[in-house]
Order: sequence, then C-alpha cells, then structure tokens
Amino acid sequence: MGTVRMGATSLAGARMGVGSGEILGLFRDVAEGLTKAEVVSRTGLSRTTVNQRLDGLLAAGLLIPSPVDARTRGRPAGRFVVNRGRGVLLVADIGATGLRTALCDLAGEVLVERETRADVTEGPRAVLSVVDGLFGEILAATGRTPGDVLGIGLDVPGPVDFASGRVVSPPIMTGWDRYDIPGWFAAGYDCPVLVDKDVNAMAYGEHRLRYPDVPHLLMVKIGTGVGTGLVAGGRVHRGADGAAGDVGHVQVHVDDVDEPPVCRCGNAGCVEAYAGGWALVRDLRAAGRAVTTVDDAVGLIRGGDPLAVRLARRAARILGGAIADTVNLFNPRVIAIGGQLAHIDEQLFAGVREIVYRRSLPLATRNLQIVRSDLDPHAGVLGLAQLLADGLYTPERVQELVDRAGLSDVSPP
Repeated sequence: MGTVRMGATSLAGARMGVGSGEILGLFRDVAEGLTKAEVVSRTGLSRTTVNQRLDGLLAAGLLIPSPVDARTRGRPAGRFVVNRGRGVLLVADIGATGLRTALCDLAGEVLVERETRADVTEGPRAVLSVVDGLFGEILAATGRTPGDVLGIGLDVPGPVDFASGRVVSPPIMTGWDRYDIPGWFAAGYDCPVLVDKDVNAMAYGEHRLRYPDVPHLLMVKIGTGVGTGLVAGGRVHRGADGAAGDVGHVQVHVDDVDEPPVCRCGNAGCVEAYAGGWALVRDLRAAGRAVTTVDDAVGLIRGGDPLAVRLARRAARILGGAIADTVNLFNPRVIAIGGQLAHIDEQLFAGVREIVYRRSLPLATRNLQIVRSDLDPHAGVLGLAQLLADGLYTPERVQELVDRAGLSDVSPP
C-alpha cells in the first residue's frame, strides 16, 4: 500500500500518464495546498487538463478550497488542499503488555488517543475486545460513527502475513496464530483493515514524519522483546512472506555463557534471549532482585545496581553486533531506536552505537546516523495512520472515487 509520488520533473516527463491519483499525491506533499497554476507548473499538463483533474477531485470530496490567506493581496489565487475531514481512521498499536488506540484524520494526524494495559498472551478475543471498546469510546467522544471510518490499522508484536492480515506462529502471542484479525472488525465497520508487525509501523512512521528524504531506514525496538523494521526505497520491506528484519531471533554465541538461554520462540541463544527486556527481568529475578516488569529492570539499571548494569552492557554488545551485521547487509542511512531500553543512555544506547560503528564496514557507516526515536512511544500509531492514508490514496483508489463522482479522467493533456 502506498501513494505514487513523483517530483515535478518526472511528472512533466510522464504527463500522458498523470491521473487524478498522481495529482492528489502532489497536494498530500504540500500542507499549505497548491493553486491550479502551481499544478500546471509541477506537472507540465495543460491548464484545461489540470482543471478537469481538479474538478474531479473536488467533486469526489478529496480536495477542498483552502481558507483565504489573510496575507494575500488582491484576489485569492484559488488554492486547494486535501480534505482531511472527509472521514477518519482508527488505529491500534498492540504491545506485549499494553496497547494504544487513536482516531486520526485522513492526513494521519492523531485527533484522539487512548492507552491501557493489556496482556497480549490473553489471546485475540480478549485483546481485540479491548481495542473495539476503545474505538467505540473515541468515536463517541468526537461525534463520529462507524460509517465515518475509512480504514482500520492494527500492529502486533509478532510476524504477520501482510496480505491476509494474520499472525503466523508468533513466539509470545498465545492463541493468535492465523487468527482472522480483519474479520473481527467486519461486522462493525465497512472499510479496509490493515494488520502489520509493530516495528514495521514504527519504521514507516519514522520515515514519513521524521526522515522523509531518507529512503533506507532501520527501526529497532528494544522493549519486552527485540524487533526491527526496514524501510527500503521509501517503502516498508517485509520480505517474501512478511518475515524480513527479525534480528531478535538471530542466534548468537556469547563467550562467557556455557549454556545459551532458551528464547520465547523455542530456540536457544537468540539475541532477544540475552538482550530483550524480558530476558533482563529473568536474569535479575534469578539473582534475587525484586523486579517484575521491564520498567523495574530499567529502574535498577539507572540506579546503578551492579548486576543490572553488567547485564545491560552485555545486552548492548550483543545488540550492537546484531545491528552491525544488519548495517553491513542493508546499509541504512538512519537507525532509529525505540522501546523502554532505548532510554538507558550510558549502559545500553551508547554501547550499541560503539559496537555498530566499530564492527560495520566503513562505507556503510560513513553517513550513518544512529538516533533515539523521538516519536516513541507514538511511532506505531503514527506509522499505522500513514500506511492507511497511503493505501486510501493510491492512484487506483482515487480514480475509483473520481469515477463515482461522475467525472471521467480522460481529457487530453
């Protein structure tokens, strides 16, 4: 799912194929809107054709006239903007121990948000019931109805077959295997339902909202587990079956460990089994520390507990090595790191940076940025909203809406 974006030069070169969808893509990239003359200039199309395209988009409710700029002297130039209020989007970022829901406009801006605790191991019916209830609350709070919802997006902490929207053999999501998540919402909503891996949504949010000019980005989430999402060429790279980027379950050798720990996926010696938040909690509890959550472990590390600090530094070395291998293979320009453990600067975040720059190829790190996600913990919600909006505004979908409005898109350039 993704809107076709073209720069002015490429549009002019391909003007015979510039339809309503591509025109709308231009408006989505310019918050203040465009005039007809600016569209003509950017596309190379004739004014007659631009008028026809814009008439269709206006009739379909996809564009609306922009409020008059008070600074403009004389007659307004006739500026148009995307109709962000034509409908709404519902999104849910489902984590291992909690979830965040939001209602967004069609530009992906969050209008209302709700957060609550929820244990993903309780199964799909229990967790999706909570999501459904929160969706109902935020619709009621904004005076919206299910009929206003043009798309629903959910992300989950497990591998997803993106085409079907079903989780496949998730290590921690008990009872979710191949559950029909889109089907759950079919009775209450007549709209597309998108389901993706949580770190994919986070990666896309980082790309679109923080690094739109960076086509190759790696998102690393270090929370209860360890997950990675890839953006390649400006699109989420899911691989052939949706399993791309699962660095957390790469098996590693650690010198000072005689018997590698068993991971939640069933294998032994995975990156996550050493460096995930749940693994730190496991090791700290085994040593007699009174911890039950990842936040408890973070508190001990920040407080300087010697064992907690030592475990965090080992986790940094292991994570840094796994990320360095990914850098050598994928060569991203930006690595954004989120999750609870990303906020442990000296013991973990800085350690990851050190190992990555030391072990990766010089060419791959020459322009590499390793940054903490400043969208976290909202990156998943924002990324889902962007994925949904892009899917709604594909050229094919836009043309369908224009055709329904009764205006064709076939006038000559």
